[in-house]
Amino acid sequence: MYLTVSMNPTLQKILCFPSITTDRVNRSPRHRFDVAGKGLNVCRVLSQLGKPAAHLTTLGGDLRPLFLEKSRREGLSVHWVESGSPIRFCYTLIDEGEGSVTELIEDAAEVEAGAEDRLREAYEKLLPGCATVVIAGTKAPGFSGDLVPFMVRRAREKGCRVVLDLWGKDLLGSLPYRPDVIKPNLLEFAATFAPELARGGELPGEGEDSGAVKEEILKICGKLSAEYRCAIVLTRGTKPVWFVSGGDSGEYPVAPAAGTVNTTGSGDAFTAGLASALDAGLRAAVAEGARCGALNAGFLQVGTISG
Repeated sequence: MYLTVSMNPTLQKILCFPSITTDRVNRSPRHRFDVAGKGLNVCRVLSQLGKPAAHLTTLGGDLRPLFLEKSRREGLSVHWVESGSPIRFCYTLIDEGEGSVTELIEDAAEVEAGAEDRLREAYEKLLPGCATVVIAGTKAPGFSGDLVPFMVRRAREKGCRVVLDLWGKDLLGSLPYRPDVIKPNLLEFAATFAPELARGGELPGEGEDSGAVKEEILKICGKLSAEYRCAIVLTRGTKPVWFVSGGDSGEYPVAPAAGTVNTTGSGDAFTAGLASALDAGLRAAVAEGARCGALNAGFLQVGTISG
C-alpha cells in the first residue's frame, strides 16, 4: 500500500483560451474542474499505474462533500479529518495561442485548533500495512513545524519507505529521520540549502545550465546524501533531472511530451512514477518518473497519466 499525505487540498479549475487579453472579457470554450493538491495528484497517478494507494488530508467548509464525491467518482481512496477551514481554489489559465500556462493560487485558510491532533491520529491508524509513504506539498497555516518531521519519524519507525516532495523548514526538519528519497525541484532545493544561489526566485545562469550552479548544487547533494543516507532527485522542468545517491550520481533527459496540453502537475506525476519504481533502483525510478511527468503534460487534467 502507498499512502500519500498532503495538508493543503485544492479544487482546481482549468480554463483554456485561444488567447488572453488583459483588461478585456476572455471566454473559455474549454475548461474542467477537478480535485487536486500535490498529494492527491500523486495518489491519482499511483492508482493509474495500478498501485494500491490511499490519500490522507484535511477537509472542511461547504465544498467538502463535493471534494469527496468527485474523488469517489475517480475511484480515489481519500481519508480525511476535519480542518475547520474551507478548501482553497487554484486556477490554471492556458493561452493556447502563446502556449503559456499560468497558475493562480489562493492562499490556504488557517486550520482550526485540534485539526493537527486529528490528522496525527488518523495517520497512525493508516501506517500499519503501508510500504511507502509520500508526503507532498506545503502545509496550510495552523499546523506546527513538527508535523511533517513527526510523520517521517513514525513512518521510518514502522519500516515504511519515505518519499518527500517538499522543501524549506519541513524538509530540513525531516532529514534527521532519514527519508529514503527527497524530490524537490531545483529552485526549491536551492532556496532551502543554497539561498545565495536563488536570489529573486531564480537561479542565475541556470537557464543556460551553468556549470558553476550545477557543480555547487551537486556538491551539496553529495554531502546531504552521505550524511542522511538518502537519495536526492531534482526535477528541472523540461531540462534533465539530476540525481544523487551515495557515490552514484547522474542526470536523466526529459523527453518533451508530444502535443503538450498542460504541464501543471507534471512534477506530481513524476513523484508518483518515481515512488512506484523504487524497488527497481534509483535510475529506473527516475526514468519512470520522467515518463509519467511527460505523459501528464499531454492531458488537460492536472496530475494524471490517462486523462
